[in-house]
Amino acid sequence: MNQGIFAGKTAVITGGAHGIGRAIADAFLREGAAVHIIDIQPGDWFVGDVSRKEDLERFAADVIEKSGQVDYLINNALPLMKGIDDCTWEEFSYALAVGVTAPFYLTKLLMPHFAPGASVINIASSRDHMSQPQTESYTAAKGGIAALTHAMAVSLAGKARVNSISPGWIDTTGSDITGPDTAQQPVGRVGKPEDIAEMALFLCSDKAGFITGENICIDGGMTRLMIYHGEHGWNYAE
Repeated sequence: MNQGIFAGKTAVITGGAHGIGRAIADAFLREGAAVHIIDIQPGDWFVGDVSRKEDLERFAADVIEKSGQVDYLINNALPLMKGIDDCTWEEFSYALAVGVTAPFYLTKLLMPHFAPGASVINIASSRDHMSQPQTESYTAAKGGIAALTHAMAVSLAGKARVNSISPGWIDTTGSDITGPDTAQQPVGRVGKPEDIAEMALFLCSDKAGFITGENICIDGGMTRLMIYHGEHGWNYAE
């Protein structure tokens, strides 16, 4: 019998087939939770497109039929990243559907079935407050879910705590990244999916019982690093 800290609990994870979502799913499984995943990729989980209202409704019904209640909801599915030069109306709308509408609607569907002490975790991004060129669809979606987090935290008071995590550079390929890519990071390395999974576990635990409406940036300190030409090895080139 699994005696993990989440034994007997139910976790629901969108985009849980790979990357950060897979690491979160594995972490909850390790700690004894029953895990329900929806992902657009074929596999041994609920296969569906979270941009589709009907798929979300079918998934929510499947979760409740199998588990009866939900303790933890992790909205992780990845929006499309395209920029203003090339992104079409349809692509931008799809990115917002995956990144903002789906977390809102799945939370709404599952809310009547939240167990006492329930927790919702939205995966945002450090791009919710900083940008590279040509990333508008992704950045808008991540900014939207960061704001949605504090709105839902207030609306769901007494039903669930709602927090978001903003990852920085997380390598999901298992590559051995060295050189400037790691040296530029204040912590000296690129992030791993497990870095985000451990924070998700903490935010869902009783240890985080006084935390709601918060966004936690896990980026190795990069968004705190001031970058000026000619300092600390940084040089601007046109």
